[in-house]
Amino acid sequence: MSEQSSIYAQSGVDTAAGDLAVELMKSAVSKTHGPEVVGGVGGFAGMFDASALLGYKKPLLASSTDGVGTKVAIAQAIDKHDTIGQDLVAMVVDDIVVVGAKPLFMTDYIACGKVVPERIADIVRGIAEACAATGTALVGGETAEHPGLLGPDDYDVAGAATGVVEADRMLHAGLVRDGDVVLAMGASGIHSNGYSLVRHILSEKGIGYGDHSNELGATYGEALLTPTALYTGPLLKVLEDPSLDGAIHSLSHVTGGGIAANLARVLPVGSWVELERSTWSPLPVFRHLADLGGHTLESLEGAWNLGVGMFAVVEEARATQVAAALTAQGLDTWVAGKISTAARDFTGFEQGAKGVNGGAVRLVGNFAN
Repeated sequence: MSEQSSIYAQSGVDTAAGDLAVELMKSAVSKTHGPEVVGGVGGFAGMFDASALLGYKKPLLASSTDGVGTKVAIAQAIDKHDTIGQDLVAMVVDDIVVVGAKPLFMTDYIACGKVVPERIADIVRGIAEACAATGTALVGGETAEHPGLLGPDDYDVAGAATGVVEADRMLHAGLVRDGDVVLAMGASGIHSNGYSLVRHILSEKGIGYGDHSNELGATYGEALLTPTALYTGPLLKVLEDPSLDGAIHSLSHVTGGGIAANLARVLPVGSWVELERSTWSPLPVFRHLADLGGHTLESLEGAWNLGVGMFAVVEEARATQVAAALTAQGLDTWVAGKISTAARDFTGFEQGAKGVNGGAVRLVGNFAN
């Protein structure tokens, strides 16, 4: 270690540990690189050859950035860090596919109180594996040590990605028509939203993340770290199927804000849908946590996905075909509702969200057992 590095280490920043972390993650990151990635790992900037975009008539770039919220607190509590990376990719890349875009590349950022090389490598390995699964090149990242601001075992993660879609193939609310069918796609668990409520419920009950849950068949920590499902790969294959060209009109990723609000964002003003709760049964993790907190499942529809990770609004005539194609790609898919543009009173409906003045959505009926 140089004298300069030694002096820096005395303040709490270990550059040697950072270098070791890069060495441990380098192989996993390199596996996400195709011929489009220029320069490999370690440059000041990630480089991506965009000459493939010359084949587009009017390429639109899609970008997204996100983190995984307070789910990281559970990973830190049980010292398990190999799933958070997939959560990050899912939260970022699955927002890009919502507009029909193919992800091109991603960068990540990890802020921590102390660089523990093996821990950082676990996180980035998870990011890289999920990037590979979604066809996304991981072209760069940054690990920043913040001693005095974060505790030695504290960290947070964030990422940003860029994708591309041909302008006339972009998915959006303007394509949605009266009679379109809403297909729901199953979630793997809580995904990466609503964990502040999860943590509050467990804290109120005095339950630790290492405590075993008979209802969940695992410790609470293990069950709650089930990684967020990745929808990008399967959705792109269906979107690229010539027999289904134009059949999908809009997609909605069910993240923060809950079920109805996220779907409302991708519906046109004046349209509405009633989602039938009876078409699915919320996963055991939702039922158990609701019971612990003394909540009804219905009251949690604005906080948790309750088992629905993505919606597709599709042409009625090919809805069965699209559902079959999604199922064949490994996504549990079912019909949850039907779009209408008939005039009606929207009392009790969610109408748009996050600045979008969209359609109207509400959930009706009772959940399946």
